[in-house]
Amino acid sequence: MSAGSGFLAVDSGGSGLRAVVGTAERGPLARRESREPVRTGEQGIDPADFMARLVPLVGALTAEAGAVPLTTVVVGATGLASLGGGLRAELPGALAREWGVRRVALAADAVTAYVGALGPRPGAVIAGGTGLIAIGTDLTGWRRADGWGHLLGDCGSGAWIGRAGLEAALRAHDGREGGSAGLLACAEEVFGPVAGLPGALYPRPDRPAVLASFAPRVAACADEDPVAAGILRAAARHMADSAAAVCPSGGEPWIALTGGLFKLGDPLLGPLDGELERRLPQARRVPAEGDPLHGSVRMAAELSTGSLVLPSDGTMLSVTTRSGD
Repeated sequence: MSAGSGFLAVDSGGSGLRAVVGTAERGPLARRESREPVRTGEQGIDPADFMARLVPLVGALTAEAGAVPLTTVVVGATGLASLGGGLRAELPGALAREWGVRRVALAADAVTAYVGALGPRPGAVIAGGTGLIAIGTDLTGWRRADGWGHLLGDCGSGAWIGRAGLEAALRAHDGREGGSAGLLACAEEVFGPVAGLPGALYPRPDRPAVLASFAPRVAACADEDPVAAGILRAAARHMADSAAAVCPSGGEPWIALTGGLFKLGDPLLGPLDGELERRLPQARRVPAEGDPLHGSVRMAAELSTGSLVLPSDGTMLSVTTRSGD
C-alpha cells in the first residue's frame, strides 16, 4: 500500500448515508452525511441510486480532506444480507471506475455494528433500535439471530416493546386480563382514543417506527406499573435468547449492546443484565466502543493495510480485491 492511499467508509441505513474519508496513518479526515436513504426496489438495494447519492458526498469529503487517493472502500448497509445482490455484483466495478478503488468490502450493518462495538475479537453484539438483531463470531464465521422484522421477529425490539405496550392498553380498554390502565392513559395521550388505533396504524408504511415510538412510554411506566415492567422483562429474555444463540461457546467472549433502544435505561438494562448473566455466565459485558460508522471506519483502515481478520461469508461480509495491488 502506498503511503498516500486513502479509504472511504460508508454507513447506509434507513435514515440516509454517512461517510468518512481518511487514511490508515492519519485516521478519519472528513465526515459527511446525506439524509436521503438509498432506494430499495424489487431487485433489492439499487446500486445506481447508491452511487448517485455517494458521488456528491465523496466530492464534498475529498474537498475537505484534501487530495486523498481512494484505494479502499467499506460499505455497511442495512438489508445487505437479503437485499444486497445488486450491490455485490455492481458496486466494486462502479467504485473502480469512479475513483480507481481496488479493495471493496460490503458488510451487513450488523457486521459494522459488531466491529464498531467490539472490534475484531470473538463475542456477540445485540443491536437494538426499532428492530433487533444479535450477531456473533468466533473469527471463523458469523452467526446471526433474529432481525426478521416486526411481523416475524425483532423480539425485544423497540417495535416489539411498543406493540406489547399498546396491546396492554387495548386489553385495559376491553376489560380483559393483562391490561394496564397506565399504558391505556399513555396510549390515548399519544394517539388519541385507542378504538381508532388499528385504523390509524395498520395502513402506515412506517408502522414499525410508530410502534417503537411508544417504547419510551412503556419504560417510563415500568417503575409503578407491573404490566409495563413485565413487558421489559420479556424483552430482556428475548434479547438474551438471541445473544445466547450467536455467542461463541469457548473462552471468554465479549458481549456489548449497541443502538438507540438501550437509551431506555435501567428499566430495560436492569433485567437484561440479569438475563445475560444467567444465560451467558462465561461472557464479559463491555461497553460498546462505537457505532456502525465507527465499525466501517475501523474495517476500512484495516483493509487498506491488509490486516482485516474478519471472516467473509458472501452475504454478511464480502471482500473484493481487484488487480493492481
